[in-house]
Amino acid sequence: MTNRQIVLDRLPGADHLAAEHFALRQGERPTPGEGEVLLKTRYISLDAANRAWMQGATYRSALEGGQVMAGGSLSEVVESNVAHLKPGDLVFADIGWQEYGVAPGRRLEKLPDLKPETHLLSVFGIAGLTAYFGLLECGQPKAGETVVISAAAGSVGSIVGQIAKIKGCRVVGVAGGEEKGRWLTEELGFDEAVDYKATDFKRRLRAAVPDGIDVFFDNTGGDVFEACLFGMKNHGRIACCGAVSQYDGAAPPHGPRGIPGLIVTKRLTLRGFVVMDFADQNAKALADLQAWVKDGRLKVKEDIIDGLENLPSALIGLLNGENRGKRMVRV
Repeated sequence: MTNRQIVLDRLPGADHLAAEHFALRQGERPTPGEGEVLLKTRYISLDAANRAWMQGATYRSALEGGQVMAGGSLSEVVESNVAHLKPGDLVFADIGWQEYGVAPGRRLEKLPDLKPETHLLSVFGIAGLTAYFGLLECGQPKAGETVVISAAAGSVGSIVGQIAKIKGCRVVGVAGGEEKGRWLTEELGFDEAVDYKATDFKRRLRAAVPDGIDVFFDNTGGDVFEACLFGMKNHGRIACCGAVSQYDGAAPPHGPRGIPGLIVTKRLTLRGFVVMDFADQNAKALADLQAWVKDGRLKVKEDIIDGLENLPSALIGLLNGENRGKRMVRV
């Protein structure tokens, strides 16, 4: 009846996230009340947003020291006090970094029986839906246009680039290191990849997009955002998904320079979003994603690490760019 939990022992503040900010704790397995469901965690999703939640309130409440670390999971129903869920059903739940959790049944929906089940947390989960809506609803790419993606080898970026190719676009991925770049071009079909760690990154980016950028899907903020901003075409669109370069450690000394003039003279559209904005369109998105995976046009890369105790190091590694595709921890 025990329940292992990873607690955010203390907030990192302006420090880089480290293992000592977390603690492994033994708690009691919770009991569901009326209208609630007891869940057993199978896989926990790791995302750059986990670190952003430590900085203050976002689209969710700010995290505090001593709390079970927040995070979404693919979980199995163990006990149910609601009619629409039964033991054995799989759900996506926000119960944090722990083996067992209780959640209100009204917030949960039974997930489809798909194999491998990890796809429910990656391409058919928040990563895939974020890529789909961020590109197609916010970026609105047209065939023949140039799409640039930052953090292109990550869980969202790797899917964005493939969807852009499906839609007939020229795709340039920005990622760290030549190995990731080769993976993007040789395996995922990106037209070009640019290494943001290169000393001549801006020159390489200009060479990759000689006619400018129509759509920029931004996962990083910071210097990459600034470089791409100056490369935008007139009437370009920027989908602002995240700013992982600014989540961990001290705030940058300055923001992108020249924004007001560029936005006005180039008539740019910048749109921030979170995936829940488009929840009423999930069925259509999932149908498209499943069809593309089935016919081989959308390849799925998952980075699975074993052990609840490895969650802190897995998140730190993700923030340092270790992963390719969707990183998750098998509990």
